[in-house]
Amino acid sequence: MSDRPLLKVSGLQVRYGGATAVRGVDMEVRPGELVAVIGNNGAGKTSILRGISGLVRPSAGKVEFNGADTTTLAAHQKVNLGMALIPEGRLIFADQTVEDNLILGAYTRWNRDRAGVLAQFEEIFELFPRLRERLHQRAGSLSGGEQQMLAISRGLLSKPALLMIDELSLGLAPKVVEQLMTLLRNLNARGQSILLVEQLASHALAIAQRAYVIGQGRVELEGTSAQLAGSPEVMETFLGKKRKAV
Repeated sequence: MSDRPLLKVSGLQVRYGGATAVRGVDMEVRPGELVAVIGNNGAGKTSILRGISGLVRPSAGKVEFNGADTTTLAAHQKVNLGMALIPEGRLIFADQTVEDNLILGAYTRWNRDRAGVLAQFEEIFELFPRLRERLHQRAGSLSGGEQQMLAISRGLLSKPALLMIDELSLGLAPKVVEQLMTLLRNLNARGQSILLVEQLASHALAIAQRAYVIGQGRVELEGTSAQLAGSPEVMETFLGKKRKAV
């Protein structure tokens, strides 16, 4: 694993009108890392990803990717550089087929590397056999878990250096969450860099190497997953474990 950050965020601030959602956040992801961002609802986690990915332009701070300043680039430009965001709620194209959604995920490559895209389809189907079975179904007819599989696959088809995932577990059954968390762990073991925003802190800390705890738009704690899982603040606030009496 390289020590040079793949992603480096410095002093990130995100505002919506007069409201400040992200207040001076610093974080980084090194090549090959799986980094988690945890925190309660409304803490600013999604806004951090929106600022990094280009869905909103930061009001202050800097976003560097592979050593280049990408702060002011639009989302589609960042996709071309190797960033992919799987948004909260998945946002698949429900009236399009599974196949159409996958092709749209590879739109930056479709004309110049169609053979490579079709070969990656086979890799996707190995990861998610259900998607092959449902290839010509409308995406809106899939179960929530299948839709999340489709959203992950759509992101992977852009061949990202960094895969960003916002609330993987949202609305999914515990068994499906476990399966998808295992999938992320396996993708990371193959070298895929991942930035995971997740409210289920215990699941995120179980697969990540490092993590950031966000509160009121700021980084309140950071460290290895083992350190944070053992932190009294994290244990009580996010893992439902009471501090031991002294």
